[in-house]
Amino acid sequence: MKVGIIGFGRLGKLISKYLEEDFTVEVYDINQDVKEEVEALGCRFKSLDEVCKNPIVIPFVPMNKFESVIKEIAPKLSKDALLVDVCSVKEMPVEVMKKHLPESVSILATHPMFGPDSAGETLFGTKIAVCPVRIEDKLYQKICAFMRFHGIKVIETTASEHDKQISHSLLLTHMIGRTLMDMDAKKLAIDTKGYRRLLKILKTVENDSWELFADMNEHNKYAKETREEFLASFNKVIKRLED
Repeated sequence: MKVGIIGFGRLGKLISKYLEEDFTVEVYDINQDVKEEVEALGCRFKSLDEVCKNPIVIPFVPMNKFESVIKEIAPKLSKDALLVDVCSVKEMPVEVMKKHLPESVSILATHPMFGPDSAGETLFGTKIAVCPVRIEDKLYQKICAFMRFHGIKVIETTASEHDKQISHSLLLTHMIGRTLMDMDAKKLAIDTKGYRRLLKILKTVENDSWELFADMNEHNKYAKETREEFLASFNKVIKRLED
């Protein structure tokens, strides 16, 4: 089985490494300089047209470029291809894929809830959210079984429910982490176990781009509500202290 990867950033590189163990992986990236790195993983560096001819295609692109990429590759995909997205929001990409992809193309929306910092050595114990948008059940079950075999916990959900929960579990974590970064929080000789645990949040966000953080907030319709809820609770605590 062949899999096409569009985008060789941090997550695209990680997934390519693991998929290469079981599939023939063809990679396209706008940056031609990554060719040697792609081939060093055992994958093949190909043109966009060639990658789009694979039976499974996975775009690893920023959310703010997702729709333009989907529109570009839609006519290039094979008739019975499966398009798998990996965005950290789900309602927006699902709407985009349903709008622009031909009816013959299957759609599986996913969110791998791990990255190079948490799954650099193994996928065992990681989680992935999956939303079967338009896919034959036999193929869907086969994909889920494959991921479970590799130790990944598969969470079946809807795009709406995913975005509601992730607005707290991921966006809130990133917001706190970004705030700690802005405060220049760092290791101290005089600290507590709780403080050390708090600093671990930095490891979750410090290697991710501001673009990703901004995109998660812009494209998740529940993000603003979560931010306002957090700030209201924070201000309530401060007010109680001051009173």
